[in-house]
Amino acid sequence: MAGAIIENMSTKKLVIVGVILLLFQAFSFMVGGLIEDGAVATIDVGVAYRDDMLGEWTEMAHSIERRKLSCNFTTTKTYENEGRYYECDLLPFMELGNVAHKYYLLNIRLPVSERNKINVGIGEIKDIRLVGIHQNGGFTKVWFAMKTFLTPSILIILVWYWRRITLMTRPPVLLEKVIFALGLCMTFINIPVEWFSVGFNWTWMLLFGDIRQGIFYAMLLSFWIIFCGEHLMDQMERNRFSIYWKQVGPIVFGSFCLFIFDMCERGVQLKNPFYSIWASDVGTELAMAFIIVAGICACLYFLFLCFMVFQVFRNISGKRSSLPAMSKARRLHYEGLIFRFKFLMLVTLTCAAMTVIFFIISQVNEGHWHWGDYTVQVNSAFFTGIYGMWNLYVFAIMFLYAPSHKRYGDEQSRGASGEDIQLTTTITHVDGPTEIYKMTGKAAQE
Repeated sequence: MAGAIIENMSTKKLVIVGVILLLFQAFSFMVGGLIEDGAVATIDVGVAYRDDMLGEWTEMAHSIERRKLSCNFTTTKTYENEGRYYECDLLPFMELGNVAHKYYLLNIRLPVSERNKINVGIGEIKDIRLVGIHQNGGFTKVWFAMKTFLTPSILIILVWYWRRITLMTRPPVLLEKVIFALGLCMTFINIPVEWFSVGFNWTWMLLFGDIRQGIFYAMLLSFWIIFCGEHLMDQMERNRFSIYWKQVGPIVFGSFCLFIFDMCERGVQLKNPFYSIWASDVGTELAMAFIIVAGICACLYFLFLCFMVFQVFRNISGKRSSLPAMSKARRLHYEGLIFRFKFLMLVTLTCAAMTVIFFIISQVNEGHWHWGDYTVQVNSAFFTGIYGMWNLYVFAIMFLYAPSHKRYGDEQSRGASGEDIQLTTTITHVDGPTEIYKMTGKAAQE
């Protein structure tokens, strides 16, 4: 039996969000005590906690787990090499969604039963080492600060945006509704519920975080499809969600598959933190297949989005041929709108590319511990940068597509010279959809 006490070194308990412990077993080579091919180690494990040095240990979980060994002996198996260690792959051991207590105790026992063939053929165990993966205190403070600051910022712009929509004399169009839904999802993922994990032992925090991120992914990917489509469809086809079911349907189905896959591991870990889908051959193959398929689907989505953006650019370029026939004031106004719209579409494409890259790297990073030689690391700056990019993008979309209290176009151009008209960064009318929204349709009328 082996035991280990793990101390949460942060006095303020800010090293919170997730701890993954991987078990590495050091096996010694002994002639006559070789590790058999396909050997399985049966481990009787338990974890307990306490908040002071003199308190009683309280058991959190106890389980009997089976882990398949993957070990290689790099030298010749002779008597001269007895005592050398095998090179074994890391084995998944335990994952905690929250570490709200000061001390944790791990008890590890490897029972032996020749009659039941338990821990037979696994060689001689010389050492057991634990590798801990955790979110450090510095990153946690930055992460908490970002969420605390961004939540009211996005909430304020969201309320302001919807107030502008409700002041309209017309009902909101589909694009405006989808932008509002995107703002709601951004607010939902921003809410710093992690603060409660400081004082409460909420082991479901990792699962809840994955669900929030999955909802935001589904909404963001759906928004980009509808955003491009609404600036591409004919006037009679716009403003109907039903025409996007072929594009949005696979996104919703993929998000549901993500949820099911997450529940198969982290859902079970709510009761048994020692469970891992990577512990079995079937689970490993399913997890690998899921990561590969998810990466391929993300790349295909990005290529399809690039095709839609190209169509929007080609469509709006065709409308530029009608600009020379307009008055100078109106021509300058529409040229400004087209330039800002193209810039926004390029920003959208960049944001989509970074999001797809982040999604693929996140999936690979989560699985690389179980692959052995392949190593991919996600820098904390990249993680916080993507999160900040999402907030800035949603903020910009709501600001640019909020209805304006000003009017532009023919009414002003009749009463003032083109040189006196000052263009604004807003691109909307008070009583109708955005000008660029009306102009970019295939059947748009001048």
